[in-house]
Amino acid sequence: MEARAGPAHHDRRRVDVPALPLTGALETAFAEAFGRAPEGVWRAPGRVNLIGEHTDYNDGLVLPFAISQGISVAGARRDDGVVEVRSRQAATAVSAPVDGGTVASEGWPADRAWAAYPVGVARVLRERGTGGASLLIDSDLPQGAGMASSAALECATALALCDLHGVRIDRPELARLAQRAENEQAGSPCGPMDQAASLLCGAGHALLLDCRSGLSSRVPFDPAAAGLALLVVDTRAAHALTGGEYGRRRAECEEAAALLGVPALRDVTDLPAALGALRDPVLRRRVQHVVTENHRVEAAVGLLRAGAVAELGAMLNASHLSLRDQFEVSWPAADAAVDAALRAGARGARMIGGGFGGSVLVLAPAGRADRVRDAVAAAYDRRGWASPRFIDAVPAGGAERLSPPPALP
Repeated sequence: MEARAGPAHHDRRRVDVPALPLTGALETAFAEAFGRAPEGVWRAPGRVNLIGEHTDYNDGLVLPFAISQGISVAGARRDDGVVEVRSRQAATAVSAPVDGGTVASEGWPADRAWAAYPVGVARVLRERGTGGASLLIDSDLPQGAGMASSAALECATALALCDLHGVRIDRPELARLAQRAENEQAGSPCGPMDQAASLLCGAGHALLLDCRSGLSSRVPFDPAAAGLALLVVDTRAAHALTGGEYGRRRAECEEAAALLGVPALRDVTDLPAALGALRDPVLRRRVQHVVTENHRVEAAVGLLRAGAVAELGAMLNASHLSLRDQFEVSWPAADAAVDAALRAGARGARMIGGGFGGSVLVLAPAGRADRVRDAVAAAYDRRGWASPRFIDAVPAGGAERLSPPPALP
């Protein structure tokens, strides 16, 4: 969806993306929009990927965590086979049959493109017994910042539709169905990480996800207890996973795996031999990133389980250099933010998300967080760029029903 919550105050010493009121305002807005009260409100968080970038669609390992910002959906059941979606961040309401084809093939205009995600979920879940609904969406995830707002929208919609129609689907399977909706319906070739993070993460933990098996485990992650701050710097350079560069990187990885005779780059165990077997220098760079990034995920998990949170900085720095030089998905505003943060005393920093725009994650001693904000903002000022947006990233819980509370078993 990538919809903005509205104007923000750009104080570099403060979080300028406050959490939305969780239920009351959205319930009132739903009643005004649809002329009846909603039957519930559901919310799914965005995510920050601590480490493990572009490994998900290579059957590899990722280590995301959920954040407090997310997307809320108020909904009510319809029995006419139509899903009607409205957003407090979009002017256009969209109605579509749940038994339609793929949104990606229907040529929706730009002002309806955001609705491909909830409509796509409704069409995929129809196979499991859900039906129509009226949905009102609200978001406090910044647009194009690489924090998985589309997955949050899909997961909040999926929970809403399942509850409204009395359909039970376990969360790992629901995450796979939401990913399928993004792949097939919205036309984005994303891997499984974002939907799994939104549905499966727990507060105070990161989620180690094996993207081949779908198995996951929660890993304790409490930077504040270690005297550290996690900052997300929204560089204001928007990205879109439906663009050609993201798909090209995925195709390059698939080509390299085919040439190496392995199902996916996850299966490369002898990196020097693999690099020697590839003649194309571009493919060699892609393989080097994916293989070493998987190793960095494993190393990061070991550090977290050992309580060595501060040592994650070296992993973040190495990941950024690899994404910049080997996978070639970084962008000038990200590189500038990383450099400024490190010069200001951060332990580590790296771009996050698919690349070509989005955000940077910074790990810094808590006492230096303001200094880091100032340094990054000053670096942008010197270049004449729009001021970055800063978000305090606190590992939060996964998607949930907010109103009314789910009945006790």
